Amino acid sequence: MVASQQRTRYLQLPFLFDIERLNSELALAQSFTWIDHFNTNCYEKRWTCLPLRSVDGCTDHILSLSNENFLDTDFLKQCPYFQEILNQFECEKTSVRLMSLEAGGIIKPHRDKGTSFEDGLARLHIPILTNAAVEFVIDGETIHFARGHTWYLNAACEHAVYNRSSLPRIHLMLDCIANDWLHEVFYKAGFVPNNPPKYNDPSINDNNVLEIIEQLRSLGNLESLKFADNLRSIYDKHHA
Repeated sequence: MVASQQRTRYLQLPFLFDIERLNSELALAQSFTWIDHFNTNCYEKRWTCLPLRSVDGCTDHILSLSNENFLDTDFLKQCPYFQEILNQFECEKTSVRLMSLEAGGIIKPHRDKGTSFEDGLARLHIPILTNAAVEFVIDGETIHFARGHTWYLNAACEHAVYNRSSLPRIHLMLDCIANDWLHEVFYKAGFVPNNPPKYNDPSINDNNVLEIIEQLRSLGNLESLKFADNLRSIYDKHHA
């Protein structure tokens, strides 16, 4: 399911998880200590988080965009089904957390820079507790993310969330680093990139370009060196 024939703003991926097992794991997670989202100007009512993977495995913050060392938290180690879910995604995971938006809560319209698949990051949502009264508005389009399914949100688009229900909305959220496996999953599901790709190749992004440049230069032939120089020029232009 693709949101538009233009660039993909959201996408349903072919992963469906067991609602009963999700609910059982969530009941366990409710006994842990959740923290308020740090960006208090971005929402109304309570928006709380439970870190499952975080920088150094810490349980008191949810820094999501970072080059630091992400590790499983003690919370995740007690949740075997969440671990099983993560293992189904054959790519590197950085921040993973449960996100709860209180009944009647609003996440105000905003953009999260650097969180599109074209940037090399896939922000995936697996709704656990939700209903039809919970709506995302993404670049002006309203969509409900059905529970148990896996959804990609291009969070670099303007997006907001409205929980008009009488219950909290709780999602399992994964930040995944794009690799060959994830590219195949996305394109088979109907992903349409924001053309043209920054590096003229959808498999090259900010997360892997420097490694690719190094590999190309190690080959030593003229064509590889020219390609490496071109990638470096593009990278430097966007990171000046």
